[in-house]
Amino acid sequence: MNPLRAFPAIIGWLLIALVAFATPTQAQQADAGSEPPAYSTLADLLENEQSRQQLIDQLRGMADDVAASETAAEESAASEEPSLPRQLAQATSRIAGDIGSRFGDAVEAMAGLFTGGVEDSTFNTAAFTSAAINLGLVILATLVFFVAFRRLAKPLFTGFSQWSLNGAGLTTVLRLVICVALAAVVDVLIVALAYVGGNLIATFAVGETGELSTRASLFLNAFLVIELLKAGVRMLFSSRYEGLRLLPISTNEASYWNRWLARLIGMVGYGLMVVVPLINFYLAPTLGESIGTLIMFAAFFYAVTVVLTNRVRLRTAINDKANRTSMAASRVSLQLFARTWHLFALAYFLMVLVLTLTRPADALPFVLFATLKSLAAVVVGLLVSNLLTQTIGRRIRLGDDLRRKLPLLEPRLNSYVPNALRIIRTLILITVFLMVLNAWGAFDLAAWYASDAGSTLVGKLVSVAVILVIAVAVWLGLASLIEHKLNPETGGGVPSARAQTLLALFRNALAIAIMTMTMMIVLAEIGINIGPLIAGAGVLGLAIGFGSQKLVQDIITGIFIQVENAMNTGDVVTVGGITGTAEKLSIRSVGIRDLAGTYHLVPFSSVDTVSNYMREFGNHVGEYGIAYHESIDEAIEQLNLAFEDLKASEEHGHKLLEPLTVAGVVALADSSVNIRVVIKTTPGDQWAVGRAYNRLVKLRFDEAGIEIPFPHTTLYFGEDKEGRSPAANVRVLGPKTQQRRRDTPHQDDPEQGIQEIADPDHRNPTGDDVEEP
Repeated sequence: MNPLRAFPAIIGWLLIALVAFATPTQAQQADAGSEPPAYSTLADLLENEQSRQQLIDQLRGMADDVAASETAAEESAASEEPSLPRQLAQATSRIAGDIGSRFGDAVEAMAGLFTGGVEDSTFNTAAFTSAAINLGLVILATLVFFVAFRRLAKPLFTGFSQWSLNGAGLTTVLRLVICVALAAVVDVLIVALAYVGGNLIATFAVGETGELSTRASLFLNAFLVIELLKAGVRMLFSSRYEGLRLLPISTNEASYWNRWLARLIGMVGYGLMVVVPLINFYLAPTLGESIGTLIMFAAFFYAVTVVLTNRVRLRTAINDKANRTSMAASRVSLQLFARTWHLFALAYFLMVLVLTLTRPADALPFVLFATLKSLAAVVVGLLVSNLLTQTIGRRIRLGDDLRRKLPLLEPRLNSYVPNALRIIRTLILITVFLMVLNAWGAFDLAAWYASDAGSTLVGKLVSVAVILVIAVAVWLGLASLIEHKLNPETGGGVPSARAQTLLALFRNALAIAIMTMTMMIVLAEIGINIGPLIAGAGVLGLAIGFGSQKLVQDIITGIFIQVENAMNTGDVVTVGGITGTAEKLSIRSVGIRDLAGTYHLVPFSSVDTVSNYMREFGNHVGEYGIAYHESIDEAIEQLNLAFEDLKASEEHGHKLLEPLTVAGVVALADSSVNIRVVIKTTPGDQWAVGRAYNRLVKLRFDEAGIEIPFPHTTLYFGEDKEGRSPAANVRVLGPKTQQRRRDTPHQDDPEQGIQEIADPDHRNPTGDDVEEP
């Protein structure tokens, strides 16, 4: 029904109600005016103290009686209030009864239409024919205007679509939003111009000139509302212009859903806003209500059929979208929605049907606006999420200069972005859900936000978000500063090993401190008293200190080791009986990699002595033995020449800090005379220098003919009674015999357990076989 036509009726009903309520009041006033007022009697009562007290007591008693009766009424009402299951059962029964009565009325009205039993039906064929022709002309003219204006605006839509797809300068989502907004403005202007054109035709060219008929007004209002709804649908499912489609679906899918929704909107809209009022006017109101009920049932069954037909196809499409999603939460949500989307759709259409049948006066506007608000909330949420993904969801690329100065800043930022996007998307999802509930009246978002609980919760969430952002910013700034100091290209040269160790430890301590302080501040902000937590942490720390004395000893020893600069990362040390390179140094332990590649983790509580081979300088201490018949001075001279060769070496010459120190003869050993030398080198290079010097000494001694003693073995064959030694049984093999011995495999006698001689013609050696001395 047209709201403009209903407005006078509403005013009339209000006037009737006003007269109805005002009549008893006027009657009471008239009755009261017929009797003289008892002002003098009341004055006499108030002057007498005893009568005045009696009047006060009487009034107080009446007041107590009224309060007691109200309390009893409230208790009886509370006791009679039905339970929740009973309320649900009553509501369901009432809805089912309303639907059944409406359906019964529709059947009776249709039967009465064919049998001629419809009451108040004064059908005028001539008037109906004239009205139908005039309405048909208005409909035709309005549609012609609409199609003509859309033809004229086609280049605009094409240009918007091309710029959205192939434009430059903005992100894809921003271009899409801008182009869809511009296309929507053009679409609304086209509908408005067609509406104005239809009004002009209906007013000046059809029917009585200068007057707009009710029939034309009904159609034009319905045309305006329905085409605006279709324009909103085209924003989501634009089938002809890919660049003006908000939803990321194919052209065929968009065309199918656009066509289906347009049919559904047109059938319901024109049926309820045009057909039903005309039937009410020309035939009978009962028949009009019945036709409206049939239209809603037809729309419901049509929608249910479409939903069930596309259930599997749409589920497959949503699952494919979920499989392409990188975030686990989004993938799980899409997979869950793919399984249950048809249930939500069926529940929505069932709710629309029930509301329309039980509340025919205001159900359609309520459902319309609630649906529009829900779609707007969902679309805005998707656009904001996609915009965030395209702006900050991609990999952050810093400048070359900043990447050179802070090489770890870029991967650190890229590790924070996915977590931040998850939190923001969760907040967007919660907001959209609350807005949808608010649109359908299930949750009053504005009232909740205006309440103390809502404003407090939002304020705390904002405060926590600000605290977390500040904490992350402080951590990024300080960590980048430490990284800048550790970078040899930007931090003032290569940092020392002590600086690297201390800065690394400071970075770890800083991370723990920021995390602890942030957690405490967040807990205090959300209303949790952190005083007992701090006290409990102190008691717990004391208990842990008593129970973990080794851990406390590790930490204290580690602090003193760092303060005294006993070792740093990269030093070669001996700690706890293990010698190797210190690879990792923490506040309680040191990780050492030995020469075999084994990694040892040594707690500081087991460290009594730290031997560091990397402090200031290193010494190669070498002892070289010569034979007793060699000249010591000549050997020392060759040692000096070997040192000069080492100094001239490009690889090791720069590692030598002082000239060769010859300590002299340090031992007269069993078979050698030992001479000691000391070479002072840069720290950590003493082992490489020593290996190179040993090689040069060997070469110099060989060149000078100086013998380096080595163990000798003397063979003794015994003596006879006369003191003579028997000749040794030695056989010299010729080349052919040696070759034959190599080619002939040895054979073993398993029974005797002896090895056979390779040469079966073996004979004892003669004098020719033995070399004379």
